[in-house]
Order: sequence, then C-alpha cells, then structure tokens
Amino acid sequence: MTASNNIPLPLEGVTIVSLEQAIAAPLCTRHLAEQGARVIKVERPGNGDFARAYDDRVHGLSSHFVWVNRSKESLTLNLKSEAGQGVLHRLLAEADVFVQNLAPGACERMGVSYAQLHEQYPKLIVCDISGYGQGGPYEQKKAYDLMIQSESGFLSVTGSPESDGMAKAGCSVADIAAGMYAQNAILSALLLRGRTGEGSHIDVSMLESLVEWMGYPMYYSFEGATPPPRAGAAHSTIYPYGPFPVGDGRTVMLGLQNEREWRAFCEQVLECPDLTDDIRFASNPLRSNNRGELKALIERVFAGMTLEDVSRRLDNAGIANASVNTMDQVWQHPQLSARERWLSVKTQAGVVPALKSPGLWFPEAVSEVPAVGQHSGAILAELGYCREGIEQLKNDGVI
Repeated sequence: MTASNNIPLPLEGVTIVSLEQAIAAPLCTRHLAEQGARVIKVERPGNGDFARAYDDRVHGLSSHFVWVNRSKESLTLNLKSEAGQGVLHRLLAEADVFVQNLAPGACERMGVSYAQLHEQYPKLIVCDISGYGQGGPYEQKKAYDLMIQSESGFLSVTGSPESDGMAKAGCSVADIAAGMYAQNAILSALLLRGRTGEGSHIDVSMLESLVEWMGYPMYYSFEGATPPPRAGAAHSTIYPYGPFPVGDGRTVMLGLQNEREWRAFCEQVLECPDLTDDIRFASNPLRSNNRGELKALIERVFAGMTLEDVSRRLDNAGIANASVNTMDQVWQHPQLSARERWLSVKTQAGVVPALKSPGLWFPEAVSEVPAVGQHSGAILAELGYCREGIEQLKNDGVI
C-alpha cells in the first residue's frame, strides 16, 4: 500500500496484532493503521469487543466502536481453546507489534506476556496498556476511565467550586492519553528495533498517562501549597479566562494571557480605559483574587451586546475567544469544512462521516469499520488454513 503521491506509507509493511477492547488500545492501533500498518484485531467469537454494545447511536452501531476501530481487520478467536492459541501464535510469529489491554494477568495466563513471548519472537514489540501498570500495589486493581480521573487528581481540579461540584471530563481522557502515549512508544520501539534488531516491552498505564497531563496543577501545589480551585469552565488561576454571558442569551469564551492583552481588553472591548490601572485588577493574581467584582463589570458591558459584537471586538483587540458549540455545531464547523477534514467511512450499517486523523494524512490507509470476524476466513487462509480447516474451526467455536 503506497500513498497517491508514490511515497511509501510510514508504517507500510508493519503488522500489528491486537487483543484490544474498549478505547485505549483500539485508539492506539487505529492511528497506527492510518499510518499504513496492518492491524489485525482479535475479538471474541459472537459479540466481539464489548465496546460494540456500549450504545447504538450510529445507525445501530456503537459510537465508541465506530470512532476507534476503522481501518482494521477483525479476526474472531476463542483463545481459551488450543486451536485458538495456535492461530494466535501463527499470527505473532509474523507480526511486528503485539498490543493488548485485557484485564491484568490475562495475557500471562494465556502464555502471551512479554516474558513468555520474547524468547520465541525476539523481534516482536509487545505493548501492554492497563489501568495502573505492571507491579506495585495497584497492579490488579480494576480500572475504568472515571476511576483513573479520580486517582490521578483530575477530578480534584475539575468542576464547579461548590463542595459537591466535582465533574468528570465529557470524554474518556485517561483512555485517550494512554492510547496516544502507547502509539508514540510503539513508533519509538520500531525505530529502536531498526537499530538493534530487538523488540521492546512497552508498559503504559492510564494512571501515569493522565498524571503526566496533571503537571501544571501538581507543580502549582508543590510542597503542600494550595492547589488550584475548581473553577467550572473558567481558568482556576488566570482571569478573565472562561465563559461570559452576552445580551442575546448566548455565551462567549475568552482568555487573557498577559498585561498587554488586559490593556487591549479594557480599551477596545470593554471601552473602559480607566479600568486598566484599577488597583483591584493591576496584575493577574489580583484579577483572579477579585474575579467576582471583575466578572460583574464585564457582564454589565456584554449585556448590551450580541455574541457577534463581542467576538468582533475581541478579534480586533487580538484576544482569544470562541463559541461554546454543541455537538451538532461541531459536525457543521466551518473551519473543519474549509480544511476538508471530513471523509466517508463504510460500516456494516452504511456509510458514516469521520474526521481525518490529525497530522500526516494518508487516505489510502483508511478503510471500513469491520463487523465481528469479518476477515477471519481471509486471515486464516493467509496463514495456510484450507477451506475445510476453516470450516472446522468455525464448527468447533474457535472462530
């Protein structure tokens, strides 16, 4: 498979076998697939990846599954059977990367942990994605995205200021963080193998991935200092930075970063130049500490304006601002349309729109969202199974 400009795809010739479920590992492998890798997704016979049943919002298919599973091949295998194990090892013998995010210890019990595989397949890169990583007192602890948002401290700084105001992120941030760090590590491991000829063991935890994202609030509260307070959709320590209502009933999101912008905001947006040197607001810490008074002043000015008026003044003053969009408005976003960021992807329920992967983009590497076991027969035939043998595996419940 080669890109239309005759430049080889970055991961052309790389084969990835994945025992994946839910979000973290599937997101990782989808991005690798769309850089040219062949991804063989191993699923349970019958229902497959349990994320297929999370909801039915995309023509009867799961929104989560459609998002993270395009551009792959689906092979069903009963890995509790000897025959299923045999198929898996035939795949691994030819694979470059093995990715898994099963329950802690599951791969070791099946004989496919890194320690068990490395002697057989020394060039194989093994990537384990889990909630808490291997070793340590939390190794066997069950982990879902919300649990990791809690353990990482994310919930302690997210939500509204009220005592019961904690709020989770509206998407699976811990899963996404782990998936993207896993993708990055796999790319590094492929480069390393090119120099050494040896595969690597990659151990990515959701906890460590999200704690990495918590660097600012952690350092802000360094050595027992007061942590950033919950501030709803506003910034906890920079002000004005957040949502403000305007006169037409809508909301503008704006953010100031420095004193130059504060002066422009007072002079050109609020049209209150005297406010620039008000001792209550003479620095960001003072503005943040006196945000209630400043908020009232801003809202009083914005009450007589429309969102379009406010946005125009903010743009002219060089101050960052945004609309608070609904999901429907994001589907119709003019910037995404102007940059032609949408494509059509086939599913078993019909064609659906999908966002192109950010960064390097190779349309030839994108393919449909697979049905459960859609490619089982073709993959087994490649491995040397005859038609009768494949039928026998099907009859025995192996595929």
